[in-house]
Amino acid sequence: MHVFAVLLAFVLLSHAPLPASAEGEKAGQFDYYVLSLSWSPTWCATEGAGRGSAQCAANADFGWVMHGLWPQNHRGYPSYCRTTARDPSRGQTAAMADVMGDGGAAWYQWKKHGRCAGLSANDYFATARRAFDSVAKPPVFRKLDRAVRLPAKVVEQAFVEANPGLEPDMITITCKDGRINEARLCLSKTLTPVPCGRDVLRDCTMKDALFDPIP
Repeated sequence: MHVFAVLLAFVLLSHAPLPASAEGEKAGQFDYYVLSLSWSPTWCATEGAGRGSAQCAANADFGWVMHGLWPQNHRGYPSYCRTTARDPSRGQTAAMADVMGDGGAAWYQWKKHGRCAGLSANDYFATARRAFDSVAKPPVFRKLDRAVRLPAKVVEQAFVEANPGLEPDMITITCKDGRINEARLCLSKTLTPVPCGRDVLRDCTMKDALFDPIP
């Protein structure tokens, strides 16, 4: 019985989930990037409008915005890394507002994720912008004139069809509060699509997720 208990404990421990993230790792040590694109109307409906964010103004016209470009490992991801790179200036973060919604988001993304890329702030934001520009955003979603309900899989397929070389195992669609929330694409360090690790591939399985139009 004692041997069985020891074996059982070993099995349970060996299958325990690994921590999703750690903090304070050395910058530049990661396997690939996750480009997270947030559907702005969802963020505004669930969080942003209540904060009075300029991203949610009636004339803002944001669709897919860059939540972040995240260094990722095959298991887990680094955050708040140790780096000798200088933090970005207010001007550098403000310059990312056209793709990230506002400069405050850019500063937070640098602090938590950008420092882990092993790049200067200027090079990290330049890489993030190239990653954002490299992904074609399906135009059909900008043409919506009313809220619709649809399977999250439809959003994934639209991205796959719009981006040659992108396969279903290289993108995941997330939901929040019953709404389509984000498209997360896995990219190599040279920004080409690559398969996502198990930590990233957590597709929303909703058949009737709400998808709000751009105001």
